Amino acid sequence: MRRLFPSPLAPSDLEDREWGLDELADAYAYPETTGGGGRPWLRANMVSSLDGAAHHEGRSQPLSSEADMRIFGTLRGLADAVVVGAETVRQEGYRPARAREAFAARRAALGQPVAPVIAVVSAGLDLDFSLPLFTSPLVPTIVLTGEDAPAGRIAAAREAGAEVVTAGQGRRVDPARVPAVLAERGLTRLLTEGGPRLLGQFAGARVLDEMCLSLAPLVAAGTAPRIMNGPPLAVPERFALASVIEEGGFLFTGYRRV
Repeated sequence: MRRLFPSPLAPSDLEDREWGLDELADAYAYPETTGGGGRPWLRANMVSSLDGAAHHEGRSQPLSSEADMRIFGTLRGLADAVVVGAETVRQEGYRPARAREAFAARRAALGQPVAPVIAVVSAGLDLDFSLPLFTSPLVPTIVLTGEDAPAGRIAAAREAGAEVVTAGQGRRVDPARVPAVLAERGLTRLLTEGGPRLLGQFAGARVLDEMCLSLAPLVAAGTAPRIMNGPPLAVPERFALASVIEEGGFLFTGYRRV
């Protein structure tokens, strides 16, 4: 693993070596403005093939690598909450976030819970509430839904131990409200892992602050969607390149909204 951008601070940055988790955590630290009740900061983490596929046969793992998974774990280790769409929960078999000793001191110093909260965005609450994600997380899972979500499904979610939070009118979740609703609960360092439809909604609502994109040196073909899937923005939004790290042909890029 070696830093390509910004310009390396030391000769060791150019060396192709495995970075420690502390180095990765420093490289991906949230802006200081997010702490102490500051404004929410929503970053996305996605992987894409060279030809733009967001997954291969329904799962992102075939496009990943060991380094990608280390960065995935680091981004989770820094987040207050991981925001994910219901379809991704079903497709990827989401489990509760775990506490990791490597990040324990850092999280304690920032007043974060021992593990990030998983916040699931779901209009219809068509979820299996018997799964460990809802029944046995270290911190209660949040389900974000509309004010007219099915009452029976709300009751099932709460019975399983999840916290149900309204973030939209009717049956629809308003993506523009999600960061603020979570910030009201002290969750300001936000990470979304998609899927493509949810990420497209966040981009359309112009609440996405940062994009962490892993570009895999693979061609997948097929009909998989892009990392963002939804209506086009009226005007494309500009992001600035913040960082590039390389390992094994994978490019781990970071872009921040201008």
